[in-house]
Amino acid sequence: MEIPTVSKATQRWVLALGAVASMMAALDTLVVATALGTLREDFGASLATLEWTVNGYNLSFAVLLITAAVLGDRFGRRRMFAVGLAIFVAGSAACAVAGSAGMLIAARVVQGAGAALIMSLALALVTAAFAPERRGGAIGVLEGVTGLAVACGPLVGGAVAEGLSWQWIFWVNVPIGLLAIPLVLVRIPESFGPDTAVDGVGLGLVTGGALGVVWGLVRGNIVGWTDPEILLTLGGGIVALLGFAVWESRTRTPMFPVRMFTSRGFAAGNAAIFLTFAALFGAVFFFAQFLQMVFHYGPLGAGLRLLPWTLTLFFCAPLAGVLADRIGERPLMTVGLTLQAIGLGWIAIVADPAMAYTAMIAPLVVAGIGVSMAIPTAQSAVVGAVEHGAIGKAAGANSMMRELGGVFGIAVVVAVFAGFGGYGSAGEFVDGFGPAIAVGAALSLLGAVVALALPGRRARTADGEAAAMVPV
Repeated sequence: MEIPTVSKATQRWVLALGAVASMMAALDTLVVATALGTLREDFGASLATLEWTVNGYNLSFAVLLITAAVLGDRFGRRRMFAVGLAIFVAGSAACAVAGSAGMLIAARVVQGAGAALIMSLALALVTAAFAPERRGGAIGVLEGVTGLAVACGPLVGGAVAEGLSWQWIFWVNVPIGLLAIPLVLVRIPESFGPDTAVDGVGLGLVTGGALGVVWGLVRGNIVGWTDPEILLTLGGGIVALLGFAVWESRTRTPMFPVRMFTSRGFAAGNAAIFLTFAALFGAVFFFAQFLQMVFHYGPLGAGLRLLPWTLTLFFCAPLAGVLADRIGERPLMTVGLTLQAIGLGWIAIVADPAMAYTAMIAPLVVAGIGVSMAIPTAQSAVVGAVEHGAIGKAAGANSMMRELGGVFGIAVVVAVFAGFGGYGSAGEFVDGFGPAIAVGAALSLLGAVVALALPGRRARTADGEAAAMVPV
């Protein structure tokens, strides 16, 4: 398929609006993490209930990502991107006026549905607007902003909750979203995928399968991994996903051609991004708590001291995207995840109740540079491995793997933490923190091994389309 010509001015609008919308959606992934104490006092709810203010968002977010990509291909990516913004704004307003924990959780689920449309279609729109030789740099900017928002979620949430009130965590999305919607409809060109029909059976199988897997991962640490609820949801989810793969390989109009996984770039890139976000979300979940428990910083102070880690995502990711266009994704992905493993492992080793904060600065920088290299290069490998008309589905699958990886990572590190430590004292917290972060390092190292399977730098055809994978 021929790549449409898009002016540089339009490209800038696509990238800017995609980045702003993605930043809001990514920020709200963990934005309430440091405000849970305030929410618990206001609603008189248990911590287990309040955890769903995080998990309810991630659950609907992850489950609906591929569905969002399909809807964008069918009804128009720009149109559905604007719809996603509208849903997200409505959900944010509902969160802000929630009068109970249950209402807040329900509103967070609505937010997650809007975020699924935003995140999946932002990547598809940016990929469609930029030619392959400039795509890596554009994705680097988009993912740098998104990654920074994810990492800064606890900082922003804590600062707003302390300085104003927890409701303003959500109110801030409303004017930004309302301003962005008309700009999206005016400034972004419409694009469609190659399919004109919605595969209802495939949609039901992938949605149900993803729901079962994510539900099991989220609930496993609460009710126990051997509980019938977890065994049934995880088992049912896996069976449904296998059924989805079989159905899609046989139907005439697949919503997600499973042949994509025969591409090394697509398969290895998705596996690597799953492991990247598993380690990243696990680290985000515990780092702010570590700084508060051990050094007794407030939420804002803890977030500020994570800047050596989080700021690298903003500065290094665009550079990594540009380098990926020149030397290929494999070396950057492999080195990046190795650096993340080194940084996280370093912190796991030096963690001690009597340590000084300065001992964390160097490993935070190393880990930050590593993940900044990994995120945009994995995205570039995945969307560059499919034909132009399939980028919406590829982007949806990639975003889903990110969110599933994040849920998986938090579930694993929390289980490890609970097995070794607790919240009784700083020493008890560190007893669990060290092994939990070590698991994050191991996940990163496994991701680096997976990244070795990525193809080398892509050869280009005369029109700039990625044609074949050849070793460098």
